Order: sequence, then C-alpha cells, then structure tokens
Amino acid sequence: MSQAGPILFVSNAERPPFIAALDEARLFPVVDTDWASAARAVEQVQPAAVLAQMSGGHEPHIAPLAKKIADQSLYLPFVALDAMGMLPHNALPFSSRGGNSDRLIARLRAALRVRTLHATVLRRLPEVKVALPEGDPARDATVLLIGRGSAYPALSVAFGERAGVVGALSIEAAAKHLNTRDLDGVVLAEGFTARVTDAFLTVLAEDTRFRSLPVVVTAHQLTQTYDLPNLELIPGEPAKVAANALPLIRQHAMEAQLSRTLRSIDAGGWLDPRSGLLTVEAFARDFSKAVEQTLARGGGLSVARFAFDPGNSRAQLDAARILSRLMRQMDFGAAQKDGSVIVVFAETDFRTAHMIARRLSAVMRHTSNGKHEMRSEPVVSVDSLSPSDTARSLLGRLSADASRAAS
Repeated sequence: MSQAGPILFVSNAERPPFIAALDEARLFPVVDTDWASAARAVEQVQPAAVLAQMSGGHEPHIAPLAKKIADQSLYLPFVALDAMGMLPHNALPFSSRGGNSDRLIARLRAALRVRTLHATVLRRLPEVKVALPEGDPARDATVLLIGRGSAYPALSVAFGERAGVVGALSIEAAAKHLNTRDLDGVVLAEGFTARVTDAFLTVLAEDTRFRSLPVVVTAHQLTQTYDLPNLELIPGEPAKVAANALPLIRQHAMEAQLSRTLRSIDAGGWLDPRSGLLTVEAFARDFSKAVEQTLARGGGLSVARFAFDPGNSRAQLDAARILSRLMRQMDFGAAQKDGSVIVVFAETDFRTAHMIARRLSAVMRHTSNGKHEMRSEPVVSVDSLSPSDTARSLLGRLSADASRAAS
C-alpha cells in the first residue's frame, strides 16, 4: 500500500533492522528523528504514520508527541514499539519480539486503511448533510472479554469503564457473540490452555470477517504467527491491559464509525452514522409509506419496540447496532429520542414478529459498561397493523403496551 507522506520513525537509538523492511515493502520513505524533535517533525514532515521506539529518553516527550498527533485533522496512526508502561490514548502498542517485520507491516497497513477511509469520508462529507459522530469512538466500542480466571472480574471492570463489554466464559459462548455482534476488539484472558488459545486464534485468522479485529492475549506467550494484523500480547495488571489495548479498540471503532458514515453519505444522509439504522426523520417517512402500502394492497406488517432505561443510552446504541446487523433486508428501524429502538418487520404476522423480537432481545442482554446497576435488558412490545390503523395509532398503541409492560 502506498500512502501520501512518509513514515516518521522516532528513536534515540540506532534504527533497528526490522525498520529497514518497510523500504522493501514499499512503505517508504522512512524519515528518522529523535524524541526531542519528534513533535516538531510531525508538523514539518506531515507523515502518514509515526513509529516510536520506547527505548529510553522518551518519557518527557511522549505526551507532547501524542497530543500533536491527536490534533491532526486527518487520522495519523501512532505506533509505539515495545512500550513497558501505560500508553497515551492514541498510541497503538506493538511488541517487536523476534524482529518480525511482517507483523509491523501488517499493523501499519491496517492503520493506513483507516487513514484512507477517514480521508475518503472527509472528501465526501460536503455531498450531503451528514455530521461525523463526535466524542471518543471508544465510548461506543464493544469488547468481547473471554476468560474464567481470577483476573476476569477486574478485567471486566477495567474495560467496562472505557467501553461496552460482552463477557464469555467459554470459547463456544464467544463464538456466538462473534457471529451476532459488531465487535471492536477481543480480549482473551486466562483460563484456557495454550492449545485452546492457538485453536481460537487460528479460527479467527482464517475468517476474513475478523482478520482486522484487535485481539489481545493476556495470559499466554504466542509461539507462532497468525494472520491477524492487530493481534497483541499484553500481560500485566487489568488497568494496564485495558489502557494499552484501548488504542487498538478505538482505531477499530473509528473505522466502523467511518464506514457507517460513508454508508450514510451513500444513502443521502438518511442513515444514522452512530447506529447504522435510519434517522428518526427517515424512519417516520418510510414507516408512513409502509403502512399506506400495506393497507392498500393487503399483507402483514408488524412492529417491535425495545425500550431501555432512559439513563442507559449505551444499551440503546448497542441494541441498535445488533438490530442493524441481524434484521432482514426488508426490515427497517431507528433509535428513538425516548431511548427506545423501533423495528418494522415487513410481511410479518404478529406471532412471527414476537418470536423474532424475543430472539433479538436475548442477544441484547449481555452487554454492560461498568455500570452494573443499570438495566440493559429491554422491555419489548410487539404489535401488528390492523385495517383501522394509521402509522400514528400503531406506534401509539405500541408505546402504551411498553408502558404497561414496564410498570
């Protein structure tokens, strides 16, 4: 992959041999600088990526460099090589164990794809009225935490304070979540043998859906390489594991956010870039039209409402993304301003819609975000269109059913 701009390599020591492999991979040119000059070099060189070797003498300079990189208008990947302590929020960890240049090249290629996607979105934003989602992408991320050892509860809290967490005590449970959710990272903690860990990583690497997914292993040495560009071994205390894994997770969440924004641009601004569902305005338009057409030609139309605690906006967002992934192409929905998510099932009778809604609700129950007192299980109400209905009366009845179910 070529890119506009060189790679800036920051170090107070000699360039390690594996950096030379970047030239051979046509990820070039590589411009060298020391830590004291690094922040100024970002401004002067305008690099496409920054590699920083944590080999000593970097401590007073890493925070200014990280801030300079974060302030760039276009996403600038920042890879920290062999960091021992906690990293800045935008520094992607990379262990250069064994001097494996292929891993570094794969990590850079994955990061540069996100940069290219960001540039594409920025270029196309003026086409329609679509706003980029604001705030930290990690707050909207969902992490799959797999483990059953003593560190599992602490890891759950450490990640849950920063992102949504889906827990799995077995590889089998993890596989179900991988197939039903849009995840931004996988953390494989202790409780599994090296053989099970190897088998799990091999399966992930062989499935193209998960190849760019950040995968963090906390309890095993990796004895072989896997085709997973964002695989990293991060041992240590749960707080450190979470802090150093989060930049990889944040990058993936940003990539997903940008992809949804691009789809929204393609749809003329009628898709919500955060949820992947329709905007409230587009939903109202399409729902009215669907009701009119169903009443005119006959057939079935059912609606499900998934209501959450209004104070738990994260549960609503998670549900919306699950629905955008799992619902049929003929169905449509939107996250509502009252904290609920409404989905319309076309050509579907009440009994079938109720069964679908129950299955979707079961998938939604397992996400937490460190606030365990908040209810994430939805109150579900389902109703079907009758000959005397209008779009307003059907939605009004659905909301009334939900109020009775909640009380």
